[in-house]
Amino acid sequence: MRHEFASDKSWITFGGKETHVVMTHPPEIAPPSLADKISRKLWRLDGRSLCERARHRSGLDEFGDPPIEPPLSILTKSLEQDANLHPLGRFLMRVHLLTVLESRLRLAAAWKAGAGGLTRPIERPVFITGMPRSGSTFLHELLSQDPANRSPKVWEVMFPVPAPEADIGDGDPRVRRTNACLWWFRRLVRGADEVYPLRACMPHECVAIHSFTLMSEEFVSTCHIPDYEKFLRTGGMRAAYAWQKRFLQHLQSRCPSKQWILKSPDHLHYLEDLFAVFPDALVIQTHRNPIEVLSSSLQLTKALRGLFGRPDTTGRLMDRESRVLAEMMERSMHFRDGHPALAARFMDLSYADLVSDPLAAVSRIYEHLDCPLTQATILQMRQFIAGRSRYRRRDHSSLADHGLDVRAEMRRFQNYCRRFGVPMQPA
Repeated sequence: MRHEFASDKSWITFGGKETHVVMTHPPEIAPPSLADKISRKLWRLDGRSLCERARHRSGLDEFGDPPIEPPLSILTKSLEQDANLHPLGRFLMRVHLLTVLESRLRLAAAWKAGAGGLTRPIERPVFITGMPRSGSTFLHELLSQDPANRSPKVWEVMFPVPAPEADIGDGDPRVRRTNACLWWFRRLVRGADEVYPLRACMPHECVAIHSFTLMSEEFVSTCHIPDYEKFLRTGGMRAAYAWQKRFLQHLQSRCPSKQWILKSPDHLHYLEDLFAVFPDALVIQTHRNPIEVLSSSLQLTKALRGLFGRPDTTGRLMDRESRVLAEMMERSMHFRDGHPALAARFMDLSYADLVSDPLAAVSRIYEHLDCPLTQATILQMRQFIAGRSRYRRRDHSSLADHGLDVRAEMRRFQNYCRRFGVPMQPA
């Protein structure tokens, strides 16, 4: 099998540039003693050199606010020291970071030029959050079927300049470019489509928008980077949310204003910062048996981390997933308890209720939001629900299959389960 690499070039289009990688099949990982040494020399992840390369390729100089340092240097240092990247993963991460930096340069230039509409408010945005694998993606897509709602689409986040136009919509040529990139992603990540199907016109998560600030949980989900993760959790994300607000204003600048529907499980880490930037936000929190969540979440983590690095053992990965998830639940409950004035801004929805009767769950949501639910929207949602089954996949693995003590794991989530009436029994 023959594989040809060039340091910054690939047949896939990333960020408007042609890169040149010839691959008939995802390459096997060569012995680290030789392959790692060569790939480190070719594709070293250094903040300064990445910025220089992005400026050269775009012909632009200013990244705008918030500053990309120190986040970029902390991220690249942690990637180099801790992520155990394999050669292909190193190459793909370099391409991704260059794409992010080039997009930042182009967005900063567009916003500096005074593109119209960037002062239009983001009113009462709805944030869907909760445990990973608890139905939040399904709910995000379901609510996006309403033409009165608006979600950032995958292609709009991957190729945000220029801002999308209402009369072009999904006919924009960037949709085809995005689908080409995602096709390659599915070839490289075996099983990705089974645990997290992604297409150009689907709603995208907020962490992908945050990535443009170099402060994003997206990097944590794809690589083992503990120093960077600690930086995010202790430093605060208010700047990232402020940037997201401007990004949403950019997306709506050439389109009619609609109700924003946004989503990421990781919002539970940063509710303080979210409400500081979006004070009139509404939050829908989904809930599911944590043991079911952990078993499903492990599949996704292993698939994503395997794309970039040599993942840890299953046991250590699962312990980390369980610990972080429990901390996230405790942190979110602490915020809600400490802000009783925001209680009406939260709506809790169980995974069981959502999957057993999606339209009943939607009716409850619209009543909570005090928004009209039309018959045309109900029909559109019914059609989506009928077709959504093609993505379903039953996972028959369990924590016990991975050698973990299920009852010990459940003890981590006792407070959460009691608080929200989530079943305590093992899956």
